[in-house]
Amino acid sequence: MYGKFFKLNPQQIQPLATGLGSCFATDRIVVDGRPVGYMYRETPDDSVDSGWRFFAGDEDEDYMEDPRLQGIYDVNVIANYDQAVIAFLSAAVGSVYKRDADGVLQAHGGA
Repeated sequence: MYGKFFKLNPQQIQPLATGLGSCFATDRIVVDGRPVGYMYRETPDDSVDSGWRFFAGDEDEDYMEDPRLQGIYDVNVIANYDQAVIAFLSAAVGSVYKRDADGVLQAHGGA
C-alpha cells in the first residue's frame, strides 16, 4: 500500500482560508513541501469543489499520470503550505497564476 507522509502534520494546519471548499493539488506541494508554482481556477466539478488546481509547476506528464501523486484537499490546507495563494483565492473561474523568475505568483493569462 502506498502511504503519504505529508510535509505538515494536522496540528500545524491553521484556519487561514476556511470555508472555500476543496481543491486539487499534487504531492510536490503537500508531500515534498514545494511552493505552488502554477495555479488555476476552473468551473467546479460539484458543490464542494472550489475549482482551484494547484501544482508546483515541475510535474511532468509521467508524474501527472500517477493518481497516487495527487489528491483532493481543503483549500485551507494548501493555503497553509503556501500562504502566497491566499491573495488570489477569490479570483474568478478562468484565472491563472504562475510564479515568475523572482518567485512571485503573477497573473498569467486566463480571466
